[in-house]
Amino acid sequence: VRHDHGVSFTVAEERRLTAACRASRSPSLLPAFVVAMQTGLRYSELRLLRWSQIDFLKAHVTVGQSKTAAGTGRVVPLNPRALTELQRWATRVPDRQQSHYVFPAGQIGQGGVYARNPNQPIGSWKTAWATAKRAADVTARFHDIRHTACTRMLEGGAPLSVVATILGWSAATTAIMVKRYGHIGDTARRTAVAVLDTSDVKLD
Repeated sequence: VRHDHGVSFTVAEERRLTAACRASRSPSLLPAFVVAMQTGLRYSELRLLRWSQIDFLKAHVTVGQSKTAAGTGRVVPLNPRALTELQRWATRVPDRQQSHYVFPAGQIGQGGVYARNPNQPIGSWKTAWATAKRAADVTARFHDIRHTACTRMLEGGAPLSVVATILGWSAATTAIMVKRYGHIGDTARRTAVAVLDTSDVKLD
């Protein structure tokens, strides 16, 4: 578990990163970035994702092997933006099979043609991500995408227990995150106790 707080992107930074990812020579960087932002999936969970794990009808992803027991096999909902991006990416690989990797290994060959090997996952987005960050003038790790997703869900009022389930945190990590993100949950806590206010009820 990392104990540094990481970076949470502003909306402006997210827009610049999205544009930079769209302009990347790596075809899969944009869908990977968008899906990571909209689901909070870990880097390895995203890299090793197979088409069989995506249910387009029910709009969710079933995570495979994860860093934690709590993370393995969890079901993560796909919001409209994530679903649309995955559908767009799927149209680029009409010959895909359920066992194929969503983000396959590949390289740009002669004539700029992108040759892919769907039976092997992409090695990494390290170089493409570094280039996109420079273009967007944003200093961050890929892991900060997950940090941003977490922060936004909590700021939106999602209970930390629900966020922990979506992100696949272990019990130990959840305890650490309670301390780290506790200040963000203040609004949600105030909303919760407001339900208990019976001041408009006459008490004898």
